[in-house]
Amino acid sequence: MTTPGSGPGRGDAGEYTQWQAQPASPSQREAARDHLTRLRQDGGTYRSIAAAAALSPATVHALATGRRRAQPATATAVLKVTSRSLPRERLDATGTRLRLRALHVMGHGSARIARAAGVHPQTIRKLVRGDARTVSLRLRDAIIAVYDAWWDKRAPGRTRFERAAATAARNRAIAGNWCAAAALDDDLLDSPGYRPARAGNQPPAPAPPPTSARPPATTGRTAHDQR
Repeated sequence: MTTPGSGPGRGDAGEYTQWQAQPASPSQREAARDHLTRLRQDGGTYRSIAAAAALSPATVHALATGRRRAQPATATAVLKVTSRSLPRERLDATGTRLRLRALHVMGHGSARIARAAGVHPQTIRKLVRGDARTVSLRLRDAIIAVYDAWWDKRAPGRTRFERAAATAARNRAIAGNWCAAAALDDDLLDSPGYRPARAGNQPPAPAPPPTSARPPATTGRTAHDQR
């Protein structure tokens, strides 16, 4: 037996186990999930958050998705984690987003950039829209490599599909008032929260096709005939 306040003893083992297994309250779970969302927006991953909270990544993921009810101790451990205590596995996406938008100004769309960077087009689209606030070091470096190669080059227009894709990318840049590469400060580009001093550089007009590429007028062939 135990005295009041002395904690559970052998006779109380069943009651103590039942207490441990009780799930966190709905308000605790909601607070922990909201906190997880903020930590992930600040660059945390399930693995890094789990390490800081002394939990398994699977437990943290289950709490975030609501797949199973977390215990009070789990929710408390997650709520104690701060952004500063997390190992930095991801970087601020500001510079990456501005690079991608500058490439759109030149007619390079998300699908074309994704192929060059070796990632899924949806990954690029999320960055371009601003939905992703952080980016992995590997992806950031891959996009820098594409940007360095294409920042001053128009997208190709060899086929009607390439021309349509380039036009769509440029129109999106115009609608979003996005900056061309010339308006970006390379020294500040990767600083969190960086904003260009001036915005809205108009995309360059597409270069006219070479004269040799145009069919002779005497052939009588139309664009439809050349498909």
